[in-house]
Amino acid sequence: MLWNVGILIGVYVVKAYRLKKTHESTNLQSAQNFEQSKDTHTQTNHTEKQYDHYLNVCAVNLGITAIRLISPPVSLLNTGLFVYTSLPFYQKAKKSIVKERKIGNDVLYSVFTMVCLVQNMYVILALNNWFYFLSSKFVLKTQKQSEQMFTNVFKQLPSSVWVLKEEVEIEIPLDALQVNDIVVVNTGEVVPIDGRIIQGIAMIDQQALTGESQPAEKSPGDQVFTSTVLMSGKIYVAVEKTGIETTVSKITQMLNHSVDFKTNTQLRGEEWADKGALPVLGLSLLTLGLLGPTASLVILTSSFGNRIRLFGALGTLNYLNIAYQKGILVKDGRAIEALNQVDTLLFDKTGTLTKEQPTVGQIIVCSEHYDQDDILKYAAAAECKLAHPIAKAILNQANTAQLIVPEVDDSKYQMGYGITVSLDNLIIKVGSMRFMMMEGIALPEKLENSIADAHNQGYSLVMVAIDHQIRGTIEIKPSIRPEVKQIINQLRQQGIKHISIVSGDHTQPTQKLAEELGMDSYFAEVLPQNKAQIVEQLQEQGKIVCFVGDGINDTIAMKKANVSISLRGASAIATDIAQVILMDGSLSHLPQLFEISKHLDTNVRNSLTIAITPTAINLCGAFFFNFGVPTALVIKYISFFTGIGNAMYPLKQLKQEKTEIN
Repeated sequence: MLWNVGILIGVYVVKAYRLKKTHESTNLQSAQNFEQSKDTHTQTNHTEKQYDHYLNVCAVNLGITAIRLISPPVSLLNTGLFVYTSLPFYQKAKKSIVKERKIGNDVLYSVFTMVCLVQNMYVILALNNWFYFLSSKFVLKTQKQSEQMFTNVFKQLPSSVWVLKEEVEIEIPLDALQVNDIVVVNTGEVVPIDGRIIQGIAMIDQQALTGESQPAEKSPGDQVFTSTVLMSGKIYVAVEKTGIETTVSKITQMLNHSVDFKTNTQLRGEEWADKGALPVLGLSLLTLGLLGPTASLVILTSSFGNRIRLFGALGTLNYLNIAYQKGILVKDGRAIEALNQVDTLLFDKTGTLTKEQPTVGQIIVCSEHYDQDDILKYAAAAECKLAHPIAKAILNQANTAQLIVPEVDDSKYQMGYGITVSLDNLIIKVGSMRFMMMEGIALPEKLENSIADAHNQGYSLVMVAIDHQIRGTIEIKPSIRPEVKQIINQLRQQGIKHISIVSGDHTQPTQKLAEELGMDSYFAEVLPQNKAQIVEQLQEQGKIVCFVGDGINDTIAMKKANVSISLRGASAIATDIAQVILMDGSLSHLPQLFEISKHLDTNVRNSLTIAITPTAINLCGAFFFNFGVPTALVIKYISFFTGIGNAMYPLKQLKQEKTEIN
């Protein structure tokens, strides 16, 4: 026994001295390569090599341990290798005691190996050390796989791209691209930048970005994004963003930030483990005097701190992964946990419950010489070269009615009011009431009731004047997102007790929409600064509030809410503040987000139970059932692999879903 203690001390001192010298000699190099040392991939590879090294040493020592039983002369080498493979525990234990001033799980593990060594439990120690490094390597590879799947969701960008220069396509390095360059993208290629199509039509796979499995058709004027894939066609794209400025690069930074998130359940479990390490050590010492070294070692194997840290981290990472694969970008990990407690959901109306693109309602004619098609045709002719949402709504309605839209002779557009064009020797004016008043055109009495009705319902009216007389008006009404009703029903099934609309519109249209969608309440004529007050009032009533918005005027309320959600394509400041972004620009994945939150909570709670169970079993076994160390270790590692299976289950489900879809 004294030999073992002497060897242990000697090897530890030599190893510590070597580590100190190595640290001093590499100090300058470490300072010079500080940024490189922070690279997670490099660190992971280095750690994996260390585990491989210790695994090989442990495997050799297993054989030497077997030989030692029949040939004692190898005992010196055997003991030295035991100490060498246990040094990582000792170093962590020293750091825990000296620097962190606490008794952690590494201290318990170190005491366990020392007691095994002193008690000549060589086979148990050899198997335990080998299994420790084997399981550690398995954990590292599993976590690495999950992190890579999570943060490397985008296609690898090409090293070079084709650009159009003076009508000639030339190949240049990707790094040499500049804003406004024209990039040529062919079928099967990855879009290397964020930009806008200026020529060509293509089908583009945006699943990595939006979660949508169906390719999207893109034509001139449409935006395309880095790492999406051209399924068919050829397009010429004007570069808007490159490198770290692209949407994909910013999303990747957000994903990397989310990886380190820990749920409150996991943190609570880790706190229990840290606080329980010292009592476990004390109980082990007490048991040593009462029941002997075997029972004492069984107690030492009962700590669950490392297990809960591992199970919780893997489970959380995998559910964040699932969220993103479904088109949900979780920027702040706290949000996905808080969603499980949310009982009140506030929707901003404009742009969230309604589409950006409005639709045409009634067309009211004020002249016997024209019909509805004439009014719509002249309005479409005037608006045909404009890109704002109202113009698109009028043009879409004209296309639906299969009208032939004539070309105008010239046009004069007054920003925010209306447009004047010449057509077949007629002067056509299309715009708001204010525009008509500015042009000195009187409003027909026939329209007074229509104007009042539109105002009450929150609709806008586009006036159409021909030769300085209003001949008709077109009602423009917001278009409710088609998925909203179904989504509200699904949210209620998931336990959301109160769903409400917040709008700056008049009371009547807001109330009508709330009733149509089955909302519990509504807040109308709300100024932007008052939206946050509504959130605060609900919170004072004890409610956990989630705010879903997309505009600049929603940002204060989003900051106040317990959870904030925005849609991709919303204002930049809204998506900057939002904790969660629905990447496909719709609300369709909102119920899935709440479902993921509930499943994460269940998974982490199950992990905590799995981590604690062997502790309880081994404690009872040590005192009442005469458990041996091998039995305790078997129970411990059964729990370990069960916990890994539970943490990895969501990832397995995700892979199965993808296989079924494909």
